[in-house]
Amino acid sequence: MDSTGKEKEAIQLMAEADKKVRSSGSFLGGMFGGNQKVEEACEMYARAANMFKMAKNWSGIFLLTRFVCLYPAAGNAFCQAARLHMQLQNKHDSATSFIDAGNAFKKADPQEAIKCLNAAIDIYTDMGRFTIAAKHHITIAEVYESELVDIEKAIAHYEQAADYYKGEESNSSANKCLLKVASYSAQLEQYPKAIEIYEQVGTNTMDNPLLKYSAKEYFFKASLCHFIVDELNAKLAVGKYEEMFPAFSDSRECKLLKKLLEAHEEQNAEAFTEAVKEFDSISRLDQWLTTMLLRIKKTIQGDEDDLK
Repeated sequence: MDSTGKEKEAIQLMAEADKKVRSSGSFLGGMFGGNQKVEEACEMYARAANMFKMAKNWSGIFLLTRFVCLYPAAGNAFCQAARLHMQLQNKHDSATSFIDAGNAFKKADPQEAIKCLNAAIDIYTDMGRFTIAAKHHITIAEVYESELVDIEKAIAHYEQAADYYKGEESNSSANKCLLKVASYSAQLEQYPKAIEIYEQVGTNTMDNPLLKYSAKEYFFKASLCHFIVDELNAKLAVGKYEEMFPAFSDSRECKLLKKLLEAHEEQNAEAFTEAVKEFDSISRLDQWLTTMLLRIKKTIQGDEDDLK
């Protein structure tokens, strides 16, 4: 069956499911298998949704029976199934259908996708399934990052995910979310918040044999955030991190920081740039580090506003 055939079959299934839902609410329908009709309608909506998926109709539209409304196809079908599952008190199936709806809407309507994912999260938290809820908060954060470009809201969902992971003792997953929060907070010039997170995660990982190598990265990023705010703060922070984590002293990151502090104190933009270029020749700077270093360099008088 080609995509047009699948789409026609899906539309027919939606219409039949709609009829069953209406008849289940009638007086006679309630007396003679009302719940069974709702269950059958659930199955039909799910089948229709999958037909729309096979036809790749994420954003296509169709007329839903008597109502003069247009709906994104696959996402709407999954939503209908989710609501009926909830009516039948099938919470897990309802949440699963809302997730399927969210994934379908992501391709056409990010805001509607977020509504569906939040509906699923509400069900999972009510069931005490906080790890799964956290996972879907991350999905919402990613939609805000890539589709809607609303970093403040992405931060809020990463923070909520981290809280749920912490409550379930999933500290590694919590730290991943917190590091996202720190990275975006620094980009938004919320440096105290970023510093607090980088220090917290660095302290949590420095005594872990498997994770301690990453601690120097987190202390390095915290130091850069301090540096943007105040040179003296950065000097004090570097000393504190060396004392807390002696391995930090021998790291290339710490050596770079000391060169940058010296160049900044002397207001020597050329020395600052040379130190950065030397570091970059061995360990490539990512966009975040480049942005932070440029912000620091701008505080040197007469700088050329780049790192080349």
